[in-house]
This record gives sequence, structure tokens and C-alpha cells, in this order.
Amino acid sequence: MKVIGKQRNSRMCMVCGLDNPIGLKAPFYNMEDGSVMTVFRYSAEHQSFPERVHGGLVATMLDELGLRALWVKSSEDTFGVTMTMEVKYRKPVPYDQELVGRGVVERETGKFFTIRTGLYDGEGMLLAEALVKYIKLDADRIVKDIDPHEEMCYLVEDGVQEIAFTR
Repeated sequence: MKVIGKQRNSRMCMVCGLDNPIGLKAPFYNMEDGSVMTVFRYSAEHQSFPERVHGGLVATMLDELGLRALWVKSSEDTFGVTMTMEVKYRKPVPYDQELVGRGVVERETGKFFTIRTGLYDGEGMLLAEALVKYIKLDADRIVKDIDPHEEMCYLVEDGVQEIAFTR
């Protein structure tokens, strides 16, 4: 699937923070079909049990994909807070393997949005999915005295033009 743009990474976010020593440092891409996608790897530090990622960290990625899916349709100036998230774990999520994450906006109103997100293995097998509901909030209502653009400061072009995705 064709990449039409790249989103910014932050300093310390567990999912996308480039300065976080134990973070995933995941890149996020705006896709031609209106979805957001990432290609990333968990590492052994993210396990709950040998050969599988902790379910909370799987849910963390599914949640991150949600807001980023909204950014494909709006801008990185739109913020929100998770209200509810229903996660379904289909298969164990492995670490040290390339995975693909995808998020798609299912519904948006002036105040709320709902996103469907999923994590897939290299063969396109769905490993985990979530339906995430958010409330839109201005950044200053989420955190005081922090400019979100100071935190979301890295735009590292990497030349990725397409992401292989089958399901």
C-alpha cells in the first residue's frame, strides 16, 4: 500500500519516542487508503513470558494507532484522550519479529471519534485488534504548560514509499 506522508515522532513516548531507551521508536505513515500504518518490532524487554509480548504493551500500540489514524484525516494539531478501548487478543504477539500496525477511523463527530486498530504479523495474520473511542480535547486541556510540538519534535524522513500489507 502506498505511503502518502510520514507523521512526527516524540521525545519520550513509549511507542514513538526516539529518546526513550526502552521505547519502540515506531514510525507512523499516512496511507493512500486513509489509514495509518507502522512497521516495528517489540524486543525481549517487552515480554510478559518468553516468546510473547506483554498484553498491556500490545494494547498500548493499539491505542497509539487510534489517535494517529485521526491525524491522517485531520492534522497533528488534533488531540484526544482515550475513553474506552475494547481489545481482542487473537494470537500471541511475538517479539524480535517485524509487525505491522494499522488504524482506521470508523466514526467521527465534532467531539468524539472511534478507531479500529490491529496488529498483524509478516504474513498478514491478525494478532490483536481494538475498537478505541476518544474524546477530542485541546492539548492545553490534556496537559498544562507543555507545547505538544516541542514534544512531537522529530520528523525523520526515511524514504518509505510503500508498506506491504495483506490480510
